[in-house]
Amino acid sequence: MASQEQGNQTSVTEFLLLGFGDLPGLQVPLFLFFLVIYLVTMAGNVVVIVLVVTDRHLHTPMYFFLSNLSCLEICYSSALLLQLLAGLLSGDWTISFTGCLTQFYFFGALGASECVLLTVMSYDRYLAICSPLHYAARMNGRSCLQLAMGSWIGGLLACSITTVPMSQLTFCGPNDIDHFFCDLIPLVKLSCNDPVLVDTLAFTVALIVLLVPFVLTLGSYICILRTILRIRATIGRQKAFSTCSSHLIVVSIYYGALLIAYMFPTTDLLSDFKKVLSVSYTVLTPLVNPLIYALRNREVQEALCKACRELRT
Repeated sequence: MASQEQGNQTSVTEFLLLGFGDLPGLQVPLFLFFLVIYLVTMAGNVVVIVLVVTDRHLHTPMYFFLSNLSCLEICYSSALLLQLLAGLLSGDWTISFTGCLTQFYFFGALGASECVLLTVMSYDRYLAICSPLHYAARMNGRSCLQLAMGSWIGGLLACSITTVPMSQLTFCGPNDIDHFFCDLIPLVKLSCNDPVLVDTLAFTVALIVLLVPFVLTLGSYICILRTILRIRATIGRQKAFSTCSSHLIVVSIYYGALLIAYMFPTTDLLSDFKKVLSVSYTVLTPLVNPLIYALRNREVQEALCKACRELRT
């Protein structure tokens, strides 16, 4: 690679993603598979957003946050899957240094925002079930807007803490990234610099945007579970649990994959497993989120049926 003296002062101007390079015979089936996933993901999340905006029965804090989650999933999937689809279609897996850093930033920022937003959604369920008398006052329109904006802005700022020092790293070869997108660990491994600073910053940010929200979410659901168990009426208990069961499933799937991928040390034995696991939280989670909420939430089902009836008439 030609030496680059300006900008990021790196001799490597592009990287080669190796994620599916060892499966040349499956390029077309994989392209079709991920294309279908991307289209269904877009359609499902757009439908959720449209339903929340147009149906007045869904104009509540819970569905406002759900529409923000769907918007996040659309951006999150696009940041990763469009590059993946282009590589599978053209066979060109190269990505520029700037493109790689940009993809990492949006992947990290949107992922961090989702962690915070899921915590906000669990807090919303906590107030609704454990403190219903104060719910309307605490979850007014202004508070919901501030919490949603805080989730987005917090994720964007948090990832900047890691991305800025990464932009100053020097890469002098090799330029092969053993992944299907520009993730932190495989990217830092290629650097010629001492990775201690970036690793320390990344670990600190991960604790703040991953582990802390996870603990807060877990605490919210422990309180919710205790409150539900104290409800004597079976119907009341089922109704209370049904309002948060969909969110609990989403949180379990998302955090389970993330914690294994980023909080456990990367070894040669776990490298391929983590690569497969990353497909679940980068590709499958945005796909199943709207399906989980649609299939398990009666109000969303009713809004969807109503919209379908109006389209027929």
